[in-house]
Amino acid sequence: MLARVYAGEAKVEEYWVSEKLDGVRALWDGEALWSRGGYPIAVPLEFTQGWPGMAMEGELWLGRGTFDQLSGIVRSAKPDAAQWRQVRLMVFDLPQHGGSFSERVAAMRQLSALKLASLQPVPQFRVASGDELDARLTSLVAAGAEGLMLHHQDAHYQPGRSDALLKYKPYADAEAQVIGYTPGKGKYLGMLGALEVVDAQGRRFRLGSGLSDAQRAAPPAIGSWVTFRYNGLTSTGLPRFTRFLREREAPPAAAATVQSPADSARDDG
Repeated sequence: MLARVYAGEAKVEEYWVSEKLDGVRALWDGEALWSRGGYPIAVPLEFTQGWPGMAMEGELWLGRGTFDQLSGIVRSAKPDAAQWRQVRLMVFDLPQHGGSFSERVAAMRQLSALKLASLQPVPQFRVASGDELDARLTSLVAAGAEGLMLHHQDAHYQPGRSDALLKYKPYADAEAQVIGYTPGKGKYLGMLGALEVVDAQGRRFRLGSGLSDAQRAAPPAIGSWVTFRYNGLTSTGLPRFTRFLREREAPPAAAATVQSPADSARDDG
């Protein structure tokens, strides 16, 4: 399932609410772990020992603000058992359960009885009003969370984008494909200055803010996909106040073609 953006229109008392985790989305099919893009994830045998044979969808997670470290662990073709002991699959749905989301929440809570450090349900809670939802968002974001997810209590699992699943964050985010680089200046001389990218709407712009020194020294490859955040659009229609968040797998429907860096817009948004 894919989420739409919450814009204040939903009856929030009809939704279960949870923290939006900054992890790597994964699907357990009962025997193996798979990425959102359909690639197998190599894990130590002990990581999934004792897991139930039912399908579970969730986020591989280390904790808030640890995405880069987690990504390195998950991408390794030779899993390090010691590193994976820090990781857990936070389950947020049961694709083959067949019941409403409220029924699936009850089933997911039973996973806690297994007492497995590597497998935990995402805590789900209720709010009585939009004001309470806003207060929870403010509190969690202040503590380092990315945002909230809202899932309608009566919704059955249905692949694709749906109003039954909403995300609520203090900023918008989107994906873009790397098409080139601009050189760094000053303290970044000899390193990356900014990524030149194109998004799904064909808009070309630069991403400079949010990159770590390590990423400037070894930037995401041309043709790879990244997630960025932004606040509205400029007068020319480009994402405004852009900030690099993370490298990611290509979106499932991605079909963008890498274009010449010379064609990219000279606008930092």
